[in-house]
Amino acid sequence: MSIRNLKTILVADAVTCGGVFAIGLLAAEPAGALLGLPAGVVAIGGWICLAAALLMIVAARQAVPGAALVKLIAIGNLGWVAASFGVIAAFAGQMTGLGIAVVTVQALGVLAFAILEWKAAGAPVTAAAA
Repeated sequence: MSIRNLKTILVADAVTCGGVFAIGLLAAEPAGALLGLPAGVVAIGGWICLAAALLMIVAARQAVPGAALVKLIAIGNLGWVAASFGVIAAFAGQMTGLGIAVVTVQALGVLAFAILEWKAAGAPVTAAAA
């Protein structure tokens, strides 16, 4: 994978995290009501995403993103996926159908980021397209 592609993946992941942070910070109550989740759960998810986004930006800004940092980001994403399904398990009785769908789809999207990042961290990185 080229360095440019890895950086693009990291930036895209960071942007999605930034969006979740913005929702958690600015709209936890209405988002929680729409999804059938407590506002506190939405807000905590946002703050977690802020920390993750910062790591992703640090990695993306490196000349060659460090494999260990990219793997840490991928593992963090896998933790997010597990936590997302944990949220569904814990709150399924009160979540809306839309809430279950949104949490499931975003978890699968984060899983895709984790797979791409993990593969990129273990693959030889080419500078040709950097």
